[in-house]
Amino acid sequence: MEIKVKNLEHRYMPDSPFERLALADVNMTIPSGTYLAVIGHTGSGKSTLIQHFNGLLKPTKGEITIGERTIRANEKAKNLKSLRKKVGIVFQYPEHQLFEETVEKDICFGPMNFGVDEETAKQKARELVATVGLDETVLEKSPFDLSGGQMRRVAIAGVLAMEPNVLVLDEPTAGLDPRGRTEMMDMFYHLHKEKQLTTILVTHSMEDAARYADEIIVMDEGKVFMRGKPDEIFVDPDAIRSVGLDVPETIEFLMKLEKKFDVQLPRDAYTLDALTDEIVDLLQKEVIR
Repeated sequence: MEIKVKNLEHRYMPDSPFERLALADVNMTIPSGTYLAVIGHTGSGKSTLIQHFNGLLKPTKGEITIGERTIRANEKAKNLKSLRKKVGIVFQYPEHQLFEETVEKDICFGPMNFGVDEETAKQKARELVATVGLDETVLEKSPFDLSGGQMRRVAIAGVLAMEPNVLVLDEPTAGLDPRGRTEMMDMFYHLHKEKQLTTILVTHSMEDAARYADEIIVMDEGKVFMRGKPDEIFVDPDAIRSVGLDVPETIEFLMKLEKKFDVQLPRDAYTLDALTDEIVDLLQKEVIR
């Protein structure tokens, strides 16, 4: 599902002493099927932007079109329920949104709220616990008896149960250890490919943005500072640092190798395996030379 943002502005608490401009004249098109990473320091407008994608926030000026639906400033937005079925948002600590007495009931809640019959919803719940890497035995357990990582997976299954066309991930790996973060991000990437989703990842992790996204948008002071493919974004580390961000550690290491050996290396070695291959190739050329 394509998303178009046109001249989008958002002000918190307008016409009050606490008025704050969070987004200013944001324009972008996110083609259907894109995996887009949105990065920026705290307060850059990332989370404000994505909350416009399913109508949680309304434009102060401008408009946003999600598929066939357009939300404009100064127009009453109607039937947002159908939009929120198409755009699923996984917030930081999604496990805080769990509330039912069993995992099965929690996953079934969304579909049944949209008219899906109970048996179909239960079948969907059985399929989704496997999708998010859990055993079917968790269905009868209380979500609050699970580990933190399991609770998060249950909450994500609840979002996926709505069968969204757009999946928005707002720092979905916050608080997880490195292994848990990798497993979670790999799961999202698999879902993106398998279900042909439009995926939007808000993250502070330059490594995750570089590794998984087709395109990256850098936000700064409520505006789009940069946009491009990962190798286009990270080719200019000084620009990235100027808005309070760092480039991926693998790219930092590549840059040191370039300086050491006076060579130009590709900037797409975002994983340790890819970086290792570049180092081996470089050392072999040095030996031959």
